[in-house]
Amino acid sequence: MKEVLLFHESKNMKIQIWGCRGSLTTPGRETLRYGGESTCIEVQSDSGRRIVVDAGSGIRKLGLSLVKERNVSHITLLLTHSHWDHLSGFPFFMPAYDPDYSITVCGGPRPQQDVWKYLTRQMEAPYFPVDFSALKARFNVGCHCDQTFCDHIVPNGDQSIQCHSIPLNHPNGGYGFVFVNEGKTFIFLTDNELRYTHEGGLPRKAYVETCRGADILFHDAQYTEEEYSRTQGWGHSTFKDAIGLAMEAGVKRLGLFHHDPERTDDDLDRELDRCRNEIAKSGSSLDCFACAEGMVIDV
Repeated sequence: MKEVLLFHESKNMKIQIWGCRGSLTTPGRETLRYGGESTCIEVQSDSGRRIVVDAGSGIRKLGLSLVKERNVSHITLLLTHSHWDHLSGFPFFMPAYDPDYSITVCGGPRPQQDVWKYLTRQMEAPYFPVDFSALKARFNVGCHCDQTFCDHIVPNGDQSIQCHSIPLNHPNGGYGFVFVNEGKTFIFLTDNELRYTHEGGLPRKAYVETCRGADILFHDAQYTEEEYSRTQGWGHSTFKDAIGLAMEAGVKRLGLFHHDPERTDDDLDRELDRCRNEIAKSGSSLDCFACAEGMVIDV
């Protein structure tokens, strides 16, 4: 059975996973428990503000859920980078077609117009049959920031969740995000290669310091060590890399993220068992789990 984590220590910040598959959407009987939708997560404050990270195929189901609610009118959409598995669901995001919604689109500290181009170009002919002009929501591009490191903070009204970005080690660049709410920290580092430095990326020690003492970390863990011998430089980390970072940084809970499209549910169970065995051997108290669609985590 799929392991669903629902922590009740605090309801200050809720994280829901709508997609955690990497590189390619993978529906089918072998991915039912952990899911086949590509990257999309939702972060919700106790005031009900909604922050969506990435627009992979998982954002379609998120959109269908949001339109059933009557108390959500503004959505902040953060994009980690422009690779298609993180954007492909946006044309199917129903709130974008509804004039009752306001959507603020942000990325890291890059020119915000670049973020806008990522979304609009995929709907140009001949790539998609519906023109971007069919989207009737009120779009705001860009955000304001008081952070010296990243010039980025989520404009969500009551500022109950603060967010700043951190460069990813990934081909063509990208940004992960650090969310802080009432002293609790959630860090999202998908598509981050810890053993290889790409242009614009940071050394491993910088990620260790960023993750220091985090309550929960979702980190890229796409490859086994054997696979990484063939895929070094492709922009993704191994299971070993992810747990090593989390243990060194003193992270409390680690969610293994961005599952390889070839990885079945049974494969992920085996890799998770290996990770937990390694953590136990080290004497660490790290709580490690594999992210799955439908997980709801209260931080």
